Amino acid sequence: WPPARNPWNTAHITGGSSSGPGAAVAAGLVLGAMGSDTGGSIRNPAALCGISGLKPTYGLLSRRGVWTNSFSYDHAGPLAWTAEDCAIMLDALAGHDPGDPASANRPKESYHAALTGDIRGLRIGVLRELYETDVPVPAVAKAAMDAALAVLKGLGAVLEDVRIRPAADYYAVKVLTAESELYAVHEKGLRENPEKFGEDFLGRSLAAILIRAEDYMQAQRERRVMLAEFEPLYAKYDALVTAAPGPASRFEAWRTIHFWQKGSLTTPFNVSGGPAMSQCIGFTPEGLPLSMQVAGRPFDDATVLRLAHAYERATPWRGRRPALVAGAVAPPLPPVPDPTPADVTPADRDAIALIARRAGLTLNARQFELLCAAAPYVEQMAGRLRRERRFTEEPASVFTFGA
Repeated sequence: WPPARNPWNTAHITGGSSSGPGAAVAAGLVLGAMGSDTGGSIRNPAALCGISGLKPTYGLLSRRGVWTNSFSYDHAGPLAWTAEDCAIMLDALAGHDPGDPASANRPKESYHAALTGDIRGLRIGVLRELYETDVPVPAVAKAAMDAALAVLKGLGAVLEDVRIRPAADYYAVKVLTAESELYAVHEKGLRENPEKFGEDFLGRSLAAILIRAEDYMQAQRERRVMLAEFEPLYAKYDALVTAAPGPASRFEAWRTIHFWQKGSLTTPFNVSGGPAMSQCIGFTPEGLPLSMQVAGRPFDDATVLRLAHAYERATPWRGRRPALVAGAVAPPLPPVPDPTPADVTPADRDAIALIARRAGLTLNARQFELLCAAAPYVEQMAGRLRRERRFTEEPASVFTFGA
């Protein structure tokens, strides 16, 4: 299938992986849509397409029927034009499902009823370092964040800068776990018909054969440590805010290797499992959306939606729509670029080829280059997590927050 186009400029990407829902909502084709979020796949297209997208608390919304990416990290959630529409969808969708082993059995509540418009006294931790220096966003996005924070302060919220770990730590934990699980889901297809998978997918999933069982378990154990580190933030703040990805790049700017090279603004909240939402906070001079993330305590999705809704009511951005032209033809897509040459030694290539054969993979030269290109990054991520641990340190695995 061809990729979805960004309704604000069809030469630009929508973000993914819920790219179709993001484009459809932004274009006004649907009022709302469902997506899944393993490392940002609801919030990325929501941010790049200028809409609202909520990754609910892990376990709040059933994943049954979702095409599995990662058992440990998959979240299902709504994308809509406004935070209010996301709340309406969540009212209809949230609830216990015994068919999903991660589903939380909790009392039903109305998220729409929580949209009071009043955020006076709300304590907000601003993850400024995350988007200014750790995973730096363009100057135009920083300026939009400054303006958005001023709006929240004007509405009576109490803002304070706060720091979390480097984004690369969360990304390593998520990738080593999620790519291992993704490979396990698709192992048969990758062995028998690798040519039926897209190169972006192969550039990620094939590298899982280089992830050792020890690395997978170290990532799961480190995730439990990270969950504990969020607890003091939940005690002090009602919500956290930071930038969302964007603006959207042009199609020709993307390379498969970017998955391994670029930091992530969204992944920390997949690791935490708490709710996180992207919403529009302005536009570039070229008319591309800029967005903010609002994150919260586990199962306090209502506060995240209340904060996002109050911001939307106080700003003009929901009144601006992409200018769609009937019968317009999108510019042609650029050719798929060659894989980035792998920075590995001949001896490493031989070792990787042996691992691939033992995994039952039969790869052509292009597919093998994708695998080799990812190899140094897999080792870097695994190295971040290697340390002496007590044998009693438990892994996070698939978790619930309790009743």
